[in-house]
Amino acid sequence: MSGTFVGMPAFPTAARGALADTQLRHNLAHATSTIRAKRAAVVGEVEEWEELRLAGAAVKEAALRDLDTHLLRLEESLTARGATVHWARDAAEANAIVVRIAQDHHAQEVVKVKSMVTQEIGLNEALAEHGIAAWETDLAELIVQLGDDLPSHILVPAIHRNRAEVREIFLRAMGKVGRPAPADLTDEPAVLAGAAREHLREKFLRARVAVSGANVAVAETGTLVVVESEGNGRMCLTLPEVLISVVGIEKVVPRWADLDPLLRLLPRSSTGERMNPYTSTWTGVTPGDGPQEVHVVLLDNGRTRALADDVGRQALRCIRCSACLNACPVYERTGGHAYGSVYPGPIGAILNPLMKGTGRPGLEGEQVDSLPYASSLCGACFEVCPVRIDIPEVLVHLRSQVVDHHRGDTVPKAEAVAMRAAAWSFSDSRRLAWVERASGVAGRVLGRFGRTTLPGGRRAAGRVPGPGAAAWTGARDLPAPPRESFRAWWRRTDGGRS
Repeated sequence: MSGTFVGMPAFPTAARGALADTQLRHNLAHATSTIRAKRAAVVGEVEEWEELRLAGAAVKEAALRDLDTHLLRLEESLTARGATVHWARDAAEANAIVVRIAQDHHAQEVVKVKSMVTQEIGLNEALAEHGIAAWETDLAELIVQLGDDLPSHILVPAIHRNRAEVREIFLRAMGKVGRPAPADLTDEPAVLAGAAREHLREKFLRARVAVSGANVAVAETGTLVVVESEGNGRMCLTLPEVLISVVGIEKVVPRWADLDPLLRLLPRSSTGERMNPYTSTWTGVTPGDGPQEVHVVLLDNGRTRALADDVGRQALRCIRCSACLNACPVYERTGGHAYGSVYPGPIGAILNPLMKGTGRPGLEGEQVDSLPYASSLCGACFEVCPVRIDIPEVLVHLRSQVVDHHRGDTVPKAEAVAMRAAAWSFSDSRRLAWVERASGVAGRVLGRFGRTTLPGGRRAAGRVPGPGAAAWTGARDLPAPPRESFRAWWRRTDGGRS
């Protein structure tokens, strides 16, 4: 059971379908408003919250500025403590490393801690191709996996499902891959969690190999950190004989002390808690305690591309709290699937183009290029970001890149044609005067028919436009041209004196 975002349409097309799903919109509105309220309450308790945000941003920015040095120190510290470090340039290399380790231990299944980076590289699918089952142990990830679904939120991957839907998924799918759900299963959250716990327990006790990501990697000590709320991560990090951690290179921080602001910012911004119920740290191999073979895969997969972008680099500060998703009016109405990536919402709208690159040919390039426009630029995402990523600034920056990449298109976009026509008109006073006269005529004609906006506008002829209305003016007012231009008025009135 797995899904993939490959082949997803561009955001406008995907969003149109999501907007038509009333149940989805209800689920999203309820969930995001609840999380926003919880976050606001616990953030309000911290008087120095802005100073804490600045401290967290400074820690991440300093690490990125000297990333190569910190990564080499991390490798040295990990190796000294018995871990094996692997470097992966892209998803294919990372998947091959994990598959090889699992095969070396004759593993037919692995258990997984919730990990965005393993979803990013399609690890579950890569393991399945080699006959190895990857079991998600986070409750929300389990719901997505059993439902043959795709994650739609960074923190709550199954946010688009309500509890009645979850009950149906458990009853239908659990028995096919392990311990079935009780026949009398109800949709009470505690009962659903209990069924998941019983289903997963046999997998925890049986698995010899586990896979994790990491929220933070400390170069000074070679320590990896995972924060979670359910305890499934602790089970994966302690019970199996072999632990493989796939870690994005941007997760490194120089010193143990750097954890302080990050672990104070993350729980409040993500789950609306003062601290995470489970914070697991492990440093290499400890004889007789926990996994006796530890592998760490340090993954690039486009991160150095993002690092090279002076404006976009700040996106690599992201600590995956999902606060920007919960605050975003666009995400709240479309959900995460419309973004075509495991990184949805405002952070996904900048992280995907930064790591993959804009202006690429084909349908995937079109999908990536559409993401910087999946925003109203209201700025709510920046206001809630615990590490002060200026997402609107990066969105505008990426939009300029998309435009620049398409300047030489054989068939220009309608917007480009309009801008060229405007440039041609405004670059010569005689041409501009001709356009003004023509627009004045159009304004007088429209005025005779009682129109205050151009055809397609919401108040054109006092009617709401139908399905055939122009796309842009179907939701915006475009006033009809004035009957007289400013220059014509100036000449007629002698500069307003008559």
